[in-house]
Amino acid sequence: MGAIILHMHSQDRRHERIVAAIVVVLGAMAVALLFWRAAGDTQGHGQHTQAATSSSSSTTSAATTAAKKRSVIQRNLQHYLNEVTKDGDASVSFYSLDATSGSAADSTTDQLTYGNGKIAVDSNATTTETSASTYKLFIAAYLLHLHQEGKFSWTTANKEGFYQMVVNSSNTFPESILAEYGRTSINAFIKSQEWANPVFHGDSEAASTTSRSLRQLLQALAAGTGVFSNRSDRQYLLSLMSKQVYRDGIPAGVASVDSGATVADKVGFLDDVNNDAGIVTTSDGHRYILVIMTHGHNQTTLDFTRVKAIATKVQKIVYGSSAGTKIVDYSGD
Repeated sequence: MGAIILHMHSQDRRHERIVAAIVVVLGAMAVALLFWRAAGDTQGHGQHTQAATSSSSSTTSAATTAAKKRSVIQRNLQHYLNEVTKDGDASVSFYSLDATSGSAADSTTDQLTYGNGKIAVDSNATTTETSASTYKLFIAAYLLHLHQEGKFSWTTANKEGFYQMVVNSSNTFPESILAEYGRTSINAFIKSQEWANPVFHGDSEAASTTSRSLRQLLQALAAGTGVFSNRSDRQYLLSLMSKQVYRDGIPAGVASVDSGATVADKVGFLDDVNNDAGIVTTSDGHRYILVIMTHGHNQTTLDFTRVKAIATKVQKIVYGSSAGTKIVDYSGD
């Protein structure tokens, strides 16, 4: 009996040793698994960190490249505009806009270079010039302001007059608006928008403005803000500007470089004054504002030769195939 008991105790001890060994092995496996997972997490974190660092580096590189290109463009454009305005017979204002949504130009790289306001260059732009019929943009803005306030309605007569004012540059309708509402009220409105004022003077003095002021008005129109926040009214005005009949200035200049570009603009001409103010959309979707005011140089009425030449060069400098690649000397232009 004692021998049997001793044999059983011996078996129990062997069993305990086996169980203990199994526990040790399982424990070692668990520890190894934990280390394996930790190593994997560390490696994964490293990969994510590396990817994030690479992405950040790529973004920084793109921004640096865009900044360099933009710097060259701005320098060239400023130099050129300074040359063509140095005699005081021209005034020019340029302002880049965001690209058309979904267009070829609507890319991160392009927008880093050309996005809204990234390129803004003026020359002689705060000098008061004879506005000629570009003053009709201020009349249009005033009427859309009145429409927002419920003080102007699109009657058949008003719509026809507005159409003739923008498309054919007829004077009848805007002169009737000046007579009805008064120069003082319209000038006060223009001042409230922080545009150069007064635009309208006495009967014997022509309306006046600056190229920068016209550019600021077009900025609001392009953005659909302020007095242009009524979408229907804004689109109506832009559609009329897109088909106004005097297209030998900015539209012709831009088309000579980019035949697929479109321009919504308003011209002005009086004696030797020939002005043009427009919103340009290139064939690949870049958008910008360009205002060119000229006089002198033996110009005659409706002679947009200088306006076209300036618009052509601006298009090339800012959006041409070699834009931003090298500094160019425009002395003598």
